[in-house]
Amino acid sequence: MISAVVPVFNEEESLDKLYPRLKDSLSKIDENSPRGEAGHEIVFIDDGSTDSSLEIIKKLSSKDPKIRIYSFRKNQGKSEALTYGFKMAKGDYIVTLDADLQDRPEEIVNLLNKSKEGFDLVSGWRKHRKDSLYMKLPSKFFNFLMSAFWGVHLHDYNCGLKLYKKDAAKSLTLYGGMHRFIPLLVSEKGFEVTEIPVVHDARKYGKSKYGFSKV
Repeated sequence: MISAVVPVFNEEESLDKLYPRLKDSLSKIDENSPRGEAGHEIVFIDDGSTDSSLEIIKKLSSKDPKIRIYSFRKNQGKSEALTYGFKMAKGDYIVTLDADLQDRPEEIVNLLNKSKEGFDLVSGWRKHRKDSLYMKLPSKFFNFLMSAFWGVHLHDYNCGLKLYKKDAAKSLTLYGGMHRFIPLLVSEKGFEVTEIPVVHDARKYGKSKYGFSKV
């Protein structure tokens, strides 16, 4: 079984477009999985949205029993949302992706196939990232420092599209900005980490949550 954990914070414009693509991708994985491994769930973590995001995912869940929703009373941050999602997820594999559709749900199967080669965390690498230089340059510097000083050599630590084996995801207790260090934290616990290139799309919906605090 695979659990898709989707943190949501003010993404009302993209949710109705994300859901059918995510559902289709997970259903195709189910169809091609051996008996006993099939099955999926979609775990939405509403991180205190102030727009209509929560109402939209509630409406989606009324038509799909495989959707589960957890909602924070106020914005806690991505690290806390991911930690709670990992805690509540039931799957043997847990995939995370952002709700803004910059990461393609169709890439999940490629992450899963790579994981089955023996990796506990497969991180997406936005090889051709469709973001501004203001966002890309600090990330390149961060990725260089992380690889140089701590030895976990990845091109893209912060891609929201990641697939974990259950034990790796549930070993994490994240807070503050710790979600940016996930590959390093997982590696330090003895799990195997790798990355594969994934397609990255330009943001069409909502507003970026990127701020100076990330720098």
